[in-house]
Amino acid sequence: MNLPLFAFAAVLILLFLLKAPIWASLLFSSASYLVLSGEQLTLVARKCVAGMDNFLLMAIPMFILAAELMNHCGITTYLFRFADSLVGWIPGGMAHTNVLSSMLFAGMSGSSAADAAGLGTMEIKAMTDQGYDKPFSAAVTAASSIIGPIIPPSIPMVVYSSIAGASIGKLFLGGAIPGVLMGGSMIAICYATAKRRGYPRSERLELRAVCKSFVQAIPGLMAPAILLGGIYTGIFTPTEAASVAAVYALLLGALFYRSIRLSDLGRILISTAVNTAIVCFVIGAATLFGFVLTAEQIPLRLTEGLLSISRSPYVMLLIFNILFLILGCFMELNATMLIFLPIILPVAQGLGIDLVHLGVVMVANLMIGTLTPPFGMMTYVAAGIAKVPLHAVFRELLPFLLALAAVLVLITYVPGLVLWLPGLLG
Repeated sequence: MNLPLFAFAAVLILLFLLKAPIWASLLFSSASYLVLSGEQLTLVARKCVAGMDNFLLMAIPMFILAAELMNHCGITTYLFRFADSLVGWIPGGMAHTNVLSSMLFAGMSGSSAADAAGLGTMEIKAMTDQGYDKPFSAAVTAASSIIGPIIPPSIPMVVYSSIAGASIGKLFLGGAIPGVLMGGSMIAICYATAKRRGYPRSERLELRAVCKSFVQAIPGLMAPAILLGGIYTGIFTPTEAASVAAVYALLLGALFYRSIRLSDLGRILISTAVNTAIVCFVIGAATLFGFVLTAEQIPLRLTEGLLSISRSPYVMLLIFNILFLILGCFMELNATMLIFLPIILPVAQGLGIDLVHLGVVMVANLMIGTLTPPFGMMTYVAAGIAKVPLHAVFRELLPFLLALAAVLVLITYVPGLVLWLPGLLG
């Protein structure tokens, strides 16, 4: 191993062991390689900026802003009430409400973090107030939050599209059925657990009360219809749809619910800027990291190695799933895609694997990774909100992880579950 490559690997491993932010680990390890290779440090800035200079990525800050506005304007409360009116009377009703609320909110934000932060506090409190165990409440909240980037719109799918060149509109639609399957599998686990442990349920509401909660939730429920309708009628592009979502959320909060004041906008915009900066740092650093890997011909060697194992698309999809399930346990989702997607894309294209199918499977796979130890980010968030030990939440998550793994296998080997809806709408 040459000195620059040795320094690259050593700095990367050291920073990982020190639990440095993922962007810092990628950036400083890559910079050490370039310095020892005799390159000027200006190359670091050029490559990082080039990685962020993509029109599609403009959708990310807008979707983050839309999620911040929707959380602030109180629409999550109305969605939660509507979901409770529909499924709260079933055994384990509040757990079902938790999952269904996340599915409804997924059609607006596209972010699991926004779901966990916005709905999570309300969901966990409602469940524990009704007598549900705190670790179980946190587990349901963490598991349901990963539906956010599966059901359209989706921030990770925007990142995937910017790398793979797959249609963002088709990726959005491709995630709809898998998202519903994931939600349905979680509801089944909640039902079985509630029956076994004797968890309570709410009284069934009269039709008038259900209709009232539906009317209050209509403005929020209209968001995904407006976004997807606008994209597929050609009124605006998927990137512009993110801006439409942000404007729609602002109008809802300021004019309809009257819960957003001018004085609130500063705090909302600052929070959006901070979260956007984190994502952009990861994208820029991962682009530089990818440049170093390419310089050492590592992607080419891995591609040849993978193709030497098998030329069956079914076997390769299995390998991809195992690889990303492992990576998801240790790495941030966007960084994983930015680093490893350019490596597997030539393999997938050479074997005729549809890029929309691959994208949905990959995002679903990596979202499951946000639940698994040792670095399950959504589990950390839910455990923090519930104030319970991580190991207790991980134990309660096990049935959900098995159910989600079954759905992952299903959408991997039945491509029609992903491709039918995009094909139907052209």
